[in-house]
Parts: sequence; C-alpha cells; structure tokens
Amino acid sequence: MTIAATAVPLSGSSDGTLKYQSVGALELEAGGFLPGVVLAYETWGQLNADASNAVLVEHALTGSTHVARGDSDEEGWWEHLVGPGATIDTDRYYVVSVNIVGGCYGSTGPSSSAPDGKPWGSRFPLVTLRDSTVAEARLADALGVRSWHTVVGGSMGGARALEWAVTFPDRVKRCAVISVGAHSTAEQIAFAQAQTLAIRQDPAFNDGDYYGQAAPEAGLALARRIAHITYRSAHEFDFRFGRNPQGAESPLDAARLDRRGRYQVESYLDHQGSKLVKRFDANSYIAITEALMSHDVTRGRGTLEDALSVATAEFFVAAVNSDRLYFPEQSRELANALPGDVPVHVIEAPIGHDGFLTEIGQLGPQLRDAFFG
Repeated sequence: MTIAATAVPLSGSSDGTLKYQSVGALELEAGGFLPGVVLAYETWGQLNADASNAVLVEHALTGSTHVARGDSDEEGWWEHLVGPGATIDTDRYYVVSVNIVGGCYGSTGPSSSAPDGKPWGSRFPLVTLRDSTVAEARLADALGVRSWHTVVGGSMGGARALEWAVTFPDRVKRCAVISVGAHSTAEQIAFAQAQTLAIRQDPAFNDGDYYGQAAPEAGLALARRIAHITYRSAHEFDFRFGRNPQGAESPLDAARLDRRGRYQVESYLDHQGSKLVKRFDANSYIAITEALMSHDVTRGRGTLEDALSVATAEFFVAAVNSDRLYFPEQSRELANALPGDVPVHVIEAPIGHDGFLTEIGQLGPQLRDAFFG
C-alpha cells in the first residue's frame, strides 16, 4: 500500500544529520486530526538504483534518530549494529531512522506550533503506533523507498517494526522485532500510567500548557525514575549498588526525614531523571508513552495468528533473558504465532531490558546471517 506524500525538497544529504519532510495531514485512529505533519529523520549511506537496500531503524521510547555517528561527532545509540563495516553496513545499505510523531526531536509533537501559531500542548491528539506507521510510509514514498529491505527496532522500536510488517505487508521484506511482544500487557500499561501521572500531577504541568513558563521537570524526572527501574534487573541493582550509601551521605543518620542521606541506587535514579529532563519534553513523554500503551498488533484484526498471517516478511525475533519489562515469554508467544518456524534469539545480559541497547552486538552474527549476509 502506498500513500501519497506532500512533497517538499528533502533537506541535507550528510550521514547522521537531521532532515525534515512534510507528510501532509493525518486522520488519526483514535479520532483526532493533525492538519500538517513534519517528520524529522536521519539517513546513512546511499539508496541504490533499484531502491532495494533501504533499512528502517526504529528508535525506542526516548531515543532519537541518531542511530550512528555518520558525518557528525555525536556517537549513535546503536553504533555496534549500524555503520561502515557493521552488521547493517552503511557502505552497502541505505539506513533511515525517523523521529516518531509526537516526539520532540524534530517531528510534529505537542511542542510544535498548531495552526493558530501556539504550541499544541494539551490539544495534541492521541497518536497510536499504527498512525505513526502511516506517517512513515509517506516519508518512505518521498524518499523513493517502495519496500524496505529490513525494518528493525528494539522495545517500542520493535513494536513499530512489527506494526510496519502487518500494516504494510507488501512494503517490508524482513522484520526484526527485539525485546517486545505483540501487544502491551496490563502490567506494562500500569507502569506507563504511573509515569504519565507523575508528570500530570506536577504543579507546573498546567494541563500540558506549560510552554513559555516553568516546565514540569520534577514530574518528568520522576517518570524517568519509574521507567528506569523497569529497564534494569534486580540483579543489576544489587550488583552495582547493594545497600551502599551515596558517598558521604548516610541513609540512617537523620533527625528529620527530609535530611536523610541517599542510598547509591537512589542517587543513580536521580541522575537518570536529571539527564532526561535536559533533553526531553514532558508532553512528548506522555504522547509517546500512550502511543506505546496502544500497541496491539491484533486490534481490529482478529486473533494473533490472524493478524500476523497477512505479513509476508521474514522475521527475526529476539529477547533479553533478564528482561522484566518485556518478558522473553512475550517474544516466544509472538514467534510461535508467526507463519513458519521462527526461533527466538536470546541476548544473555544480567542488565535487564536495556540489554537490547547495551548488548546488541550479541545479535550481530545472527542478524548478519539472517538478513545482511
């Protein structure tokens, strides 16, 4: 299925630098409407003559489009997988990464200007992963990509890859779904709701209309703390931090509760929260988190087997053995429902869910053999 794009000149040509493309208006699955959507994206390598070497790499929840360094000085978040001579070799493949609709790295999102010139803020509509796939298909049209050699992603990126393979089966030849299942479970939705409420209950949130004034940084930092607990394993926390105090602070030396020192693990979570606040918009965090809540490849498509039966891509499914957010069992459920015999490749990492980022190199040989040989 091909969807016409609103064509504008594609800006920039350097590897690993941000570019922009208008993809027109979007009628959204949940009933909302965006009159004009711009997608920010990065590319690496060159599209070949028959456009058969294009690879789409989908970012995770708070990830950016910067998958690999390219011509920039900034290290990419999947350097072990993408780049010259890497498994996804940018000397051979044309790699594309797109900032999801609702994001804050250049694509249309809550901080973008609405038609009245003011930020969307509280008026920004619910955008599902299925909606974002439709927008990306328009970008693919503008780039001259009729079908992807491979669509690959981890965590929310894996959910986006799976949605591509089912929504546009004739446009995906290979699909790698890493560290995510066929749908968001009740527990995953529960964790997500705690994060969005942490932001919404910040006094500075102002129902989402905080632009031009103090941002809800405390709420966003708390949301990141909650999320990061699910991204790492209990073993990782015990091994790295145990019950140790943070430096000279003493958790058990305080005449008042508000003067208690921190444990190391508390300091670590504080650091993670502070880092995200410096680079991410709180409304975008809510928008993308709720898009991930919407993840359900079966919605309106029957059983899981029915939904997946339309896919014509070859599949590569992988999980992190210590993942306690997206359990390996969910990857096995997905693989078992796919047509044919699809194995589940396992990343052995004590770190937990974040192993799909830090230990992606473990999948290099298997991915090369399966898709990039």
